Amino acid sequence: MGPSADDTFPKLLIRNAERFGARTALREKKLGIWHETTWSAYRDEVRDFALGLYGLGVGRGDKVAILGDNRPFWVCAELAAQSIGAASVGIYQDSNLNEVAYVIDHCDAKVVVAEDQEQVDKILEMIERLPKITAVLYDDARGLRGYRNDRLQSFASVKAQGRERHAKEPNLWLEEVGRGDGEDLALICYTSGTTGFPKGAMLSYRNLLIMALSLHEVDPRRPEDEFVSFLPLAWIGEQMMSVATALAIGFAINFPEEPETAQENIREIGPHLLFGPPRFWENLTSAVQVKVMDTTKLKRFLYERMMPIGYRYSQEKLEGRPPSLWLRAQYALGWLLLFRALKDRLGVSHLRSASTGGAALGPDVFRFFHAIGVPLRQIYGQTEISGISCVHRGDEIRFHTVGKPIPGTEVRISDDGEILSRSRAVFIGYYKNPQATEEALEEGHLVVIDRLKDVLRLADGTQFSPQFIENRLKFSPYVKEAVVIGKGRPFLTALVCIDRETVGKWAEARKLSYTTYTDLSAKREVYDLVQREIDSVNATLPAAARIRKFVLLYKELDADDEELTRTRKVRRAFVEERYQTIIAALYGEASHIAIDTTIRFQDGKTAHIRADLAVRELRAGGA
Repeated sequence: MGPSADDTFPKLLIRNAERFGARTALREKKLGIWHETTWSAYRDEVRDFALGLYGLGVGRGDKVAILGDNRPFWVCAELAAQSIGAASVGIYQDSNLNEVAYVIDHCDAKVVVAEDQEQVDKILEMIERLPKITAVLYDDARGLRGYRNDRLQSFASVKAQGRERHAKEPNLWLEEVGRGDGEDLALICYTSGTTGFPKGAMLSYRNLLIMALSLHEVDPRRPEDEFVSFLPLAWIGEQMMSVATALAIGFAINFPEEPETAQENIREIGPHLLFGPPRFWENLTSAVQVKVMDTTKLKRFLYERMMPIGYRYSQEKLEGRPPSLWLRAQYALGWLLLFRALKDRLGVSHLRSASTGGAALGPDVFRFFHAIGVPLRQIYGQTEISGISCVHRGDEIRFHTVGKPIPGTEVRISDDGEILSRSRAVFIGYYKNPQATEEALEEGHLVVIDRLKDVLRLADGTQFSPQFIENRLKFSPYVKEAVVIGKGRPFLTALVCIDRETVGKWAEARKLSYTTYTDLSAKREVYDLVQREIDSVNATLPAAARIRKFVLLYKELDADDEELTRTRKVRRAFVEERYQTIIAALYGEASHIAIDTTIRFQDGKTAHIRADLAVRELRAGGA
């Protein structure tokens, strides 16, 4: 007898296998070919791997850690663990050894499922520090043939063991799935750790499914939709889409061949749904701007003439005014000559729902996508409320807002300016951290203070939002990252990282020779280029919120150096501490800063850097 209610992910998988059968559930590109997995095959894979885990001693209350890129093995391993009562714990695929060890040890994982040799090496290199681990399972066997370790097994062999068990005990898996309940712990999702060690947020099936269905109510999905999974599955946003919502609605998930080919693979699939952090949408915008620089005069002419029409047309619609007949005719011409081809080039021709979340997205990027006909919306939420609490609805989009609370969620602002959320999707608590749980939960409300912290004050009390200014700067194709400094100081300054590819092309077109990123970023001509971009942003800001000085950093900010989280958010306090000498110089009289330092790469190699950073002062009045 099968499960009676669709209140857990494994129960939904069984329902979808019965309902959709031979329809595609998962699609992965390998060696240039798309390989499909039907809903029935998805169920069987999960069942076999689950019974294999069961044979390894995994059961109710245990934790299974998963490490690797977005692949079918990941979602199969997650659902397999959950179907026998265990919780899954995702680890970012580019995490370094210390980060991996911290999460595995902190969550008390019993088994680790790793993608390939690279991830297996991370585990085996520190296996003595992980005494709770009883098995390390790998999906891709390339390079692992000569490895000898009692705890090491292949994903395929564990599935084979599960198939044998299913043949002998055909009802065992269904019985285990049937024992699951919506209140059970589904996964532990570690927060991004912008202010220290990440905390493990415990989320139940009920939390995640309530959130998925509430979002569906205001932004409907369909079983025939296509979605591309390219953001880390360790992140709550991707869990919401690729696992919770996909299982609740029944649409197909597509996995790119490599993270680097995600944009190309998105174009091949032409998804109906797309969810990406600000950096994804910023990169698409930058890619268009770079292509326009390199294109023919005719195409550049069309872009420069048609985009203003797109901006005017979308602005009229968003402000609730019907565009005039003349403007509609102009936009139709723009659609034929530019917007249709541009959307196809970006892979967004079929997009019905486009969302961004994880951090604020600059209004310039929003305007760009709405101008070409992509209905991009902002989502606001956090791990502790299962990912989403507010979203833009329909054409009610205001670029400086995050929309309205979704059904079932109440939001209010406390007297201290904190955001208080109440919802049935609020998490169970932080794993092994009752003090932090008590601080976050108050009478069923979730207290969020990140936005409050984002609003800082200058020494004279003037308020400013560094993230808003940073987003404006990053709209430039030449700026990859920017950190605005000014808390408690007399004026604003900025640490800027150039986009090596875009600035490199710009330099080559002007026959400006360079060797390394450090060399390129130190060029006077590059400083002039970036200054023009900052001047144009300053011209749109109040006088007190304008950047007065900046430096171009000698290296990109990097998650491996703990300067960014694994979701690419700036760890502001850490960056300010690491670059305190440079920041001190920005507020002094120096015109140059001598740098003599060593940087460490992910593979353990180091490089010695000597550089002379220029401090560039801007006109107080902006451009």
